[in-house]
This record gives sequence, C-alpha cells and structure tokens, in this order.
Amino acid sequence: MKQKLCILILFLSISFSAPGQRVNIARDSSAHLIFAGDYPDPSILVDGSDYYIVHSSFDYYPGLLIWHSKDLVNWKPLVNALHTYVGSVWAPDLLRYKDKYYIYFPANQTNYVITADQIGGPWSEPVDLKIGNIDPGHVADSEGRRYLYFSNGGYVRLADDGLSVMGELQHSYDGWAIPKSWSIECFCMEGPKIVKHGEYYYLTVAEGGTAGPATGHMVISARSRSPLGPWENSPYNPVIRAKSASERWWSKGHATPFKDIAGNWWIVFHAYENGFYNMGRQTLLQAMEWTPDGWFRTKSPLKADEKLIRQSVAAPTTAFTWSDPFNERKLKPQWKFFGAYDTARFVMTGSGIKIRGKGSSVGNSAPLLTIPSDHSYSVQVELEIEGEGTGGLVLFYNQTAYSGILADKENILTNLRGWQFITEEKAIKRHTFLRLENLNHTVNMFYSRDGKNWMKTENSAEVSALHHNVLGGFLSLRIGLCAMGEGSVKFRNFTYQAIN
Repeated sequence: MKQKLCILILFLSISFSAPGQRVNIARDSSAHLIFAGDYPDPSILVDGSDYYIVHSSFDYYPGLLIWHSKDLVNWKPLVNALHTYVGSVWAPDLLRYKDKYYIYFPANQTNYVITADQIGGPWSEPVDLKIGNIDPGHVADSEGRRYLYFSNGGYVRLADDGLSVMGELQHSYDGWAIPKSWSIECFCMEGPKIVKHGEYYYLTVAEGGTAGPATGHMVISARSRSPLGPWENSPYNPVIRAKSASERWWSKGHATPFKDIAGNWWIVFHAYENGFYNMGRQTLLQAMEWTPDGWFRTKSPLKADEKLIRQSVAAPTTAFTWSDPFNERKLKPQWKFFGAYDTARFVMTGSGIKIRGKGSSVGNSAPLLTIPSDHSYSVQVELEIEGEGTGGLVLFYNQTAYSGILADKENILTNLRGWQFITEEKAIKRHTFLRLENLNHTVNMFYSRDGKNWMKTENSAEVSALHHNVLGGFLSLRIGLCAMGEGSVKFRNFTYQAIN
C-alpha cells in the first residue's frame, strides 16, 4: 500500500520532470509530458523495478537511445543501442524475452533486430529479418510461440530465438472504421502493440495519419482471446484523440498500455504540441482504468479529492542537463550525427570535441545534433577554427532546411535557409563564441570574442514552419554543431539554458 501511495503521489504532482528543462504541466491536462522535445513512437519496457524506453531515431546516429527511470518521471540516457547505419530508423519495439533484450525496428524497407544480454549493452549488430512493412510489435503466446505484428494488421511467426521469420505474413486485423466526417490525414493504421490482461490480449494501434490535421492521429483498441485474433474493437474507441485544434496536444497516437511496478495502469503515447509543431512528437503519459466489461479507457488523475496530495508534494528533480563542456573522452549519448556515425571524423580530446570538416554547406556537413526541450531557450558554444574550416551553431531540420550563425578563420557568417554570407568581416582570429536565442520561434544570433561581451548580428530567423507538415520527413528542429570545409573545428563549453 505504501509503494502504491508513493507512485500516486509522484504522478499527481503539478510539475513533472522531463529529460530537458521544461517541466510544467497544464493544470487541466490529464496527460503528463515526460519527454519534452522530439521523442516519437515510444516503446516502454517494465523490467523488475526499472523502466526503459526507446523512440524512433530516424537518420540520427548513433541511434535507438535507451532511457532509464525508476519512477516514470525522471529519466536519464543509458545507451545508444544502434551504431551501424542501416537507414532511417522508425518505430521500434523494446522487450525482454526470457533472459535476453530485443529491439525490433524497421529501416530501409526491411525490418531488423538487435539483441543484448544486458540492457546497457553491448548490443549486437543488426540482423536483417528480410521482411517488409513497418512498426513491428512483438507478442508471445502462452506456449512461447513468438510473433511480430506490423502496421498493415498482419503478423509473421518468429523463430524461437527471435532472429528470423518463419512462413508468410498472415492478415489478422482490419482496424476501426473512422467516421468520414472527421478530419484526418489518412486511415494509415500503424504502431501495433499487444499486451495481455486477464484472459484477453489487447491490440493497440494508431489510425488517422501521424501528422496532418490536429484531430487525425488517434489511439484504437481491440481484444482477442488469442494473439492471432479474431479481434473485437473496443466500444470506447478512439481511446485517445484530440477533438479540436484548440487543445494543447495534437495528433495523439502510437500508444502502449502498461502496468507499473505498483500495479497501476498507464498508457504512453506521442503527440504534437499546439503552436510548437517544429519540436516534433513529444512523449506523454496518461492514467487508464479497466471497465467492468473488460476494456480499458483513459482517466484523469487530477480529481478534486486529490488536491491536497498535489499541493503538498514538491516537483521531482533530475540531474540530467543538455549542457556539455565536452571534457570527457566519450561522446555523451544525447548527441547524434545526422547520417552515418563516422567515428574517424571526430575525436574527444578531453578539452573539447574536434570535428573534421565535411562538405561545403551546412546541409551536407552531417552536423552533430541534440534535442531542445523548451519553447524558448539559449544555446552557446566556444569554437576554434583549424585550417580552412568553417564551424557553426545552427538550428537544423534536414539537409535543405536550417539557419544559424557560423565562423571561419576571420569572419562571422550568417546562414538563413541556406543563404550564407559574411555578416561581420574580419571580426575574429580563429577563435570565437557563438550564441543562438530562440524566443518562441524567433531566433537571434550573437558572437563574442571573450565569452563575456556579446554582440548581436543584424540577422535573425523565424523557424516556426520548419516541421513535418511543411517539409515532410517526420523530423524536428534540432540544435546543431557543424564543421565544413578543408579543416577542422574544435567545440567546447556547449551551454543550453531554458528561457521562461
């Protein structure tokens, strides 16, 4: 009873800690933000007294970053499970089967699996399952037979070791019929997750399209006495959905119901935030309950009789920060290169990270990226130019959509949507400090010779439209360090600070 009360108190706090700095939750919200920023397609694993979660990592490498938590509120990055480039990595499924850990994931028009004996690794090289479709979801029946479900409603038998498929894809589920009067992007069933509760298997899918209208993406539930079907749709469908564009969270989907270590049931899913589409899909958590007729539905934990508990508990805290002095010999797990992970291209010197120049523009420089977790924030970094290199601090969506401030061996440059030019001529001598301030999508640019006295350039950028509904790709606007040209750039003292 004491353990259950502790879990309840944690989740009824007014503020929740995310992997970044933004922790405030709307008072009237029934969904709790646990990962602020671009954390789509969450796959959660309850393993003893530990929680682990992994998300889609797309073309950001090393990929499949596993996070760890003891309370579902405070999370820390544990390990990147994927280092070999296999293409854009979509919705993974993290699980433990017997004494081994598995991550199934789609990439490059096939599906892969990686394994580890310990959650912290080492993780294996990816094994190609040689089967198409996306969003694999693992399930095992009462006899230990293993299957993978896919977004088309079909499944395939897995070998006992989970490293190959057996037989052909079998169709099992057609989804839930969406009323034609609703505004959706497409039917687009995806993200199958199966959990067992009582005598039923519960299949949870997303429908309506991942992006598009705010009301499109939704969570659908079905059940069967067998993991292979036939499936009966829930009378409570859609279990989760934004009903209008006036809500805080849009395009809610890709959900997994799960039971915490105290026996309480929750559902984790992703959504876009109203007004901040360029942050990508953020990870949310909502309480759920089982109905007398054996279905689940969401509930709000913010009830009037819990007001006293909420007001008497301080917000949880976390020691994790995005700031990085680059004073270690190993790259911290929150950093990702856009594209292949080339360990020969950079070196951790103990007093910075030295990155060899690549390409002639920000777009083809394969920048080193991290995820902002706030609506408004300031980032700055110190850099030193070697040879004919050019380095920069940018906000990067993809190879054609980015803006920021840069420096070569003597000039400060601005890049606005790919248009790059000198903005302060002969202002430095190979060493400078750069800063970006993103104030609700308006980005101001600064440089300094000593890290104390800052000069604003005449150029600013507006970045609210750098998101999937405009540019495609299901990506987000990330903070980037870029090195290009015939030379190298040494970065140190990267600082991230939320602006309230």
